[in-house]
Amino acid sequence: MTEKSNSPKVAFAAALLATMGVAYYTLPVFSTANAAEGIRIPAPAVKFPETGKTQVAVFSGGCFWGIEGVFEHVKGVIRAESGYAGGTRADADYEAVSNGTTGHAESVRVTYDPSVVSYNDLMQIFFSVGHDPTQLNRQGPDSGTQYRSALWPVTEIQVKAARAYLAQLSAKSPWGKKPVTKLESGIFYPAEAYHQDFMKKNPNHGYIRSWDAPKVANLKRLFPDRYR
Repeated sequence: MTEKSNSPKVAFAAALLATMGVAYYTLPVFSTANAAEGIRIPAPAVKFPETGKTQVAVFSGGCFWGIEGVFEHVKGVIRAESGYAGGTRADADYEAVSNGTTGHAESVRVTYDPSVVSYNDLMQIFFSVGHDPTQLNRQGPDSGTQYRSALWPVTEIQVKAARAYLAQLSAKSPWGKKPVTKLESGIFYPAEAYHQDFMKKNPNHGYIRSWDAPKVANLKRLFPDRYR
């Protein structure tokens, strides 16, 4: 694998794959001052009731390590899984996706209990602390279409809720400029095993400390009622 997205995370993953032979790699540590502060944005104004014991939602907002880490700390989330949305199954692997040419986006599939946390709640958290939705095809140190901001509604209720919330945020943006988040459709493909629960397994990793741990801290600070 070669680093073609100017991403420290890609460089790390390249080394990690190589070490399944085993080489040593040290990732540069970035200052946490670079991490987004996070803001608790207004909740969706329009409510869309959900039924059933579980629902599934897919979110793309840059590095899937951080998005997964945030959702794993949200009450009512049963499982958060890193993967790739869009594109084809044949190209749904980290090396190919990191080239930025496959059409995939690094994404997280969230399984949740709608009686505890709604899709509206998850969207509010995603836009408040998960990423900066005003950045086009990039987040933090990572650039490329694979790091784009996108919602992948799974149900008709989610489609309506996502459209309504994006319209609300575009009409009166809490960030001072409109979000570039797109509504997309496509299949979610789980990422390789070493990407799953990455933050939980690697809390002292340089990238995690700099870019992703602050997101979880913001979740706890801004949504104490939702944090676990």
